Amino acid sequence: METPRFITVDDYEPVARELLPPDVYGYYAGGAGDERNLAENERAFQRWLVRPRYLRGAGSPDTSTELLGTSLSFPVLVAPWAYHGMAHADGEAATARAAAAAGTVMVVSGTVFDGIESLREACGGPLWWQLYVYRDRARTADLLARAAAAGFGAVMWTIDWPADPLRHRDTRSGFVLPVGLDADMPFDLDLTWDDLAWVREQAPGLPVLVKGVLTSDDALLAVEAGVDGIVVSNHGGRQLDRAPAALDALPEVAEAVDGRVPVLMDGGVRTGTDALTALALGARAVMVGRPTIWGLAVAGEAGVADVLRILHEGFANAMAFTGCRTVDEIDRSLVQPAP
Repeated sequence: METPRFITVDDYEPVARELLPPDVYGYYAGGAGDERNLAENERAFQRWLVRPRYLRGAGSPDTSTELLGTSLSFPVLVAPWAYHGMAHADGEAATARAAAAAGTVMVVSGTVFDGIESLREACGGPLWWQLYVYRDRARTADLLARAAAAGFGAVMWTIDWPADPLRHRDTRSGFVLPVGLDADMPFDLDLTWDDLAWVREQAPGLPVLVKGVLTSDDALLAVEAGVDGIVVSNHGGRQLDRAPAALDALPEVAEAVDGRVPVLMDGGVRTGTDALTALALGARAVMVGRPTIWGLAVAGEAGVADVLRILHEGFANAMAFTGCRTVDEIDRSLVQPAP
């Protein structure tokens, strides 16, 4: 059988769907409620046009950037997502190696309990740790300490879990985690901004970002609490249906933050032009989740690497067409609302 040729990251999704068990595919692909929020994440990018700029000497743009002390070949990170082992036998290690080879960061899911140290040793590149605060604070503190000791570069605290989400697709499919993956570690559902101090105590010296901010109100509270970065995110449309699309919320958050800390976003990024649009609206970098899931499911490490290659080449192409020689030249003048 001839190997399919993948031109866009979306080309991987139907192949992954054929390869994965239906309930596992649904777990990765699905969102909360009736999945309106999930669909809006991608539609939001269609609400913006990119303004080309020419004769600016940008034919070979420099896509590299730096984020919280970490050098990136381009401003696209691998978003945290759980249970890579359901997509491919090589699991998180394959994704981490692909991210390292691409010169970017993988944010490792906080559901990874075993192998934190070996994952860091195997990947050869920068890793950040996604934090979920569990009711078992001692276990949470141990995970943070292990991540810090293993050389993870930052902590990304996911804050958008005040209640268990209603994921109707999983309920209908009867999805359950395979034996050995179910962590059985309930989240602390009563967290406040005061808990940031506790988080910092467990991983001293590491930058702490908060992921899940969708309003200027929470962005200001985050800055006042002393975070080092903010991720505009609706958890890939998986938490609260009818929440704002991540891109729709980005300008409001970026304006409120006003450059005091870097702002990232995830949700709906599928092309390099999407990434440039998000940067033009105030993000310093974006994260991608589902595209890397599909790449991993189809071809393991090579699939993730190819997804990141497609995004990197698309981002460089978008920079060239908008006349941006460096990432720092990307600004709001490069986008306009679609009619």
